[in-house]
Amino acid sequence: MKDLKPIFPEIDIKRPIIIAGPCSVESEEQVMTTAKELAANGIKIFRGGIWKPRTSPGGFEGIGEIGLPWLKRVKDETGMLVATEVANKAHVNLALDAGVDLLWIGARTSANPFAMQEIADALKEYGKDVAVLVKNPVNPDLELWIGAMKRIYNAGIRRIGAIHRGFSAFGKHLYRNMPQWRIPIELQRRYPDLPIICDPSHITGKRELIASVSQQALDMNFAGLIIESHCDPDNAWSDKNQQITPDVLNVILHTLVLRDETTTTENLALLRQQIDRINEELLELLAKRMRISCEIGQYKKEHHMPVIQQTRYNELMDQLVKNGEDMGMSEEFIRSILAAIHEESVRQQLEVVNGKNL
Repeated sequence: MKDLKPIFPEIDIKRPIIIAGPCSVESEEQVMTTAKELAANGIKIFRGGIWKPRTSPGGFEGIGEIGLPWLKRVKDETGMLVATEVANKAHVNLALDAGVDLLWIGARTSANPFAMQEIADALKEYGKDVAVLVKNPVNPDLELWIGAMKRIYNAGIRRIGAIHRGFSAFGKHLYRNMPQWRIPIELQRRYPDLPIICDPSHITGKRELIASVSQQALDMNFAGLIIESHCDPDNAWSDKNQQITPDVLNVILHTLVLRDETTTTENLALLRQQIDRINEELLELLAKRMRISCEIGQYKKEHHMPVIQQTRYNELMDQLVKNGEDMGMSEEFIRSILAAIHEESVRQQLEVVNGKNL
């Protein structure tokens, strides 16, 4: 994806880009009250869900196209750009015909290549280079995320951005969707001109965590934030726990720290040299560990033992997670690192057992 254009050439926005508004538009009064409060605080892009994909049937699935004129009224009366989520061709046509400035594609849709192609075809037929943001798929699959954006790019769209909203995980966790920062960081590495917007509302699922995740995103040089803001979040029709009032949003935005990119990097260069040396040491240790794993694989082969010893693995994982937490590292980080090491160890042991690694 080359020759990308600025997403919002209509307005002068410096980093960070802030997109804010309710999870779902519920009434004209709710939309206008929220929008006017956000506009008074300097927010230039209003988001509001018209169609809401829900996990289970029977829940509130959005007000539908009757809410589109409310977004137009927001534009007319506040001067804000307006954004909404689309999931099929009909949504695209209705939203663009209503003057919506920015379309975003949700996590469930971006995981479906058929749906993404339908949206891409609709955009191509429309014939205008509109702004499109693509959320990461629900599962942690970078290639699927990139593939979704490439379909939009191949339709002739050049005003493309990504939204990092975290990834689903089984069980109870601190966050509603695990950030797995390494995935958007790798996306940023591959496509340095692609703006990445962080969605701390969906990552956290809790309004009290929005500020800290927003700061983390800005510290990693994300282009901006998309935050759910509602004039009466406790009575919101959807996702009330992760929405905040415009006033609270204003406080958060004024407490965020933007790092100075012009600061001298002499001391940073020395620290990076230390990191580079430690990385080499880590690789040497991992190579040594894999050699021992192969020896273990040979022993298991000779004694007709199964490669995977699940009880030992579970005990080892629990102990190392505890040790890692005592050293100041998160459980998520320790488990992901150990799982990757274990997977590679098993692969190499299987090669030994099957006679491929002699």
